[in-house]
Amino acid sequence: MNTLETQCITTLRMLSVDAVEKANSGHPGLPLGCAAIAHTIWSRFLQHDPKNPQWINRDRFILSAGHGSALLYALLHVYGYDLSLEDLQNFRQWHSKTPGHPEYGETPGVEATTGPLGQGFAMGVGMAMAERYLSAQYNKEDSKIIDHYVYALVSDGDLMEGVTAEAASLAGHLQLNKLIYLYDDNNISIDGNTNITFTENVEQRFLAYNWHVTRVADGNDCDAIAAAISEAKQQDKPSLIIVKTHIGYGSPKQDTAKVHGSPLGSEAIQATRDKFSWPQSDFHVPQEVKEEMQKVLTKCAEQHNTWQEKWKQYSEKYPECSAKLDAAMHRQYPENWSDGIADIFGEEQSMATRAASGKVINFIAERLPQFLGGSADLAGSNKTDIKSSVDFSVQQQAGRNIRFGIREHAMGSIVNGMSLHQGVVAFSATFLAFADYMRPAIRLAALMKTPSIFVFTHDSIALGEDGPTHQPVEQLMSLRLIPDLLVMRPADALETAIMWREAVTSTLPSALCLTRQGVTPLAEYASAITANAAKGAYTLCEDDNAQVILIATGSEVGLALDAKKKLGEESIPCRIVSMPCWELFAQQSPEYRESVLPNDVPKISIEAGSTLGWQSIVGNSGATIGIDTFGASAPWEVLYDKFGFNVQNVLSTVKQVLGK
Repeated sequence: MNTLETQCITTLRMLSVDAVEKANSGHPGLPLGCAAIAHTIWSRFLQHDPKNPQWINRDRFILSAGHGSALLYALLHVYGYDLSLEDLQNFRQWHSKTPGHPEYGETPGVEATTGPLGQGFAMGVGMAMAERYLSAQYNKEDSKIIDHYVYALVSDGDLMEGVTAEAASLAGHLQLNKLIYLYDDNNISIDGNTNITFTENVEQRFLAYNWHVTRVADGNDCDAIAAAISEAKQQDKPSLIIVKTHIGYGSPKQDTAKVHGSPLGSEAIQATRDKFSWPQSDFHVPQEVKEEMQKVLTKCAEQHNTWQEKWKQYSEKYPECSAKLDAAMHRQYPENWSDGIADIFGEEQSMATRAASGKVINFIAERLPQFLGGSADLAGSNKTDIKSSVDFSVQQQAGRNIRFGIREHAMGSIVNGMSLHQGVVAFSATFLAFADYMRPAIRLAALMKTPSIFVFTHDSIALGEDGPTHQPVEQLMSLRLIPDLLVMRPADALETAIMWREAVTSTLPSALCLTRQGVTPLAEYASAITANAAKGAYTLCEDDNAQVILIATGSEVGLALDAKKKLGEESIPCRIVSMPCWELFAQQSPEYRESVLPNDVPKISIEAGSTLGWQSIVGNSGATIGIDTFGASAPWEVLYDKFGFNVQNVLSTVKQVLGK
């Protein structure tokens, strides 16, 4: 390694250490140990342009070990992104551009929010899948317009997490050869040496996943790291490069857990500066390093300019393809793309909303070539197959039906990665009860505000005979607890179509919760649904001078309508409100919300799930009909009756609320 390269690496190390020390919080060990790895990737391989951080053909770099964020911020600063020395000095401070873990959307150049271990690893798999799909869709023999790699720096903790096993297995199966991960093999985790918990043979494990695996004996040997990356780029499968490193390299706390999650302290920093013969001033960037980085930035600009020329020629020769790709990357849809979405169900009588969703999926797929997704081995039950396409596979790289296998956790993360990549509208599907397996990924989607779409069928105890292990009770409400997630539970086929339209056009992630059992179409209320369902809640029908409001979601809207008939026979006028999406309703004006749910009218909620949270809507004078226990194994009609989802219980509750 030459002297200038050593200076560049030391700059990254000490900027990271200084940021952690000034904040008195953070993880200096990884930056000290992995700076040479990061420098090698960024200076010799990474195709990017700091002046155009959204360039569609850039390589993606993910710091899956997000606790080492100070290293990523140092990289972004020296490589010319909009991140100043002052930003580094504000590490982990209020509203800074350098939060404790990398946050997508907060910092230019951060490709994904990482920190929950394994998530970056799995999201990178999704990015590689998006790259493959788009390249298969749009590349021509004479022009590879989409042709980039996904790099990630991963840690022992990443590899211990179960989501990594799921994602690695699928990546190997799909032979995602644009995926190159470098493993920081330092033998240290928070509790001490990794041999107390992690003694598996990582190399053999990833070989079994069908990955190319190679080793680098010295994490400071840039030439060896570069050779391993060059070798990885020649493979027909994903690559894991196991790099032997020293956590906290160069500090007195090297190779100990003490350097993992705490600042070095003044004495140890002084010793580290002495080790590297580094000046005493904080946040020091030598002039020669700045000049060297400028050379790299010139190379980056040249790469982008070369691609732009290729794009110009591509656009002239293939104008239709270039227009579609450009629109897809900017999440722009053809005008009137959703026209007719409400008219696709014909005269069907009873239809499960999962079946309606299947029809809508195929409607959307015909109009949006960037729309693709799949199920966790439940496509037949979730109704997710795109009939006009084939499976996404090694042989059919433009296939739009993704077979995720029974890998719900990774499936959610992979869809997030596809959404983050841009150019695709991606969805996943499983049973609602298994949303628990996906919760970390759903939470990250909401935190990143990335428009991932999560389809959940079999949304209540109406799943029936499979029993309480598969019957969601608390899941629906638990999803509503996640900020910035649109949780949608449509009442019939038409509401399902409208909720799908909102999910596809939303800038936030969506969870569609759909029935297994058939529900009666609300055909006579079609005009109200079409006009107002996208507002999240609306008056479906009402009597004059309503004495009570029945608020229902999903399949229970039909029950509310049946109850309304009986209430009419007993001269109790009522209003029926369908509430397919709390979050969309919350976005409406106070005047609209008051018009739908006036404060002075008693309210009763009806939903086959936990009642927790409904009190905020029905108020002290109202009541809730729901399930605050687990379900049971029996035919769904029996379960609904036994758990009080029947007209008689609704009538009794109304009379109790009204004091009759």
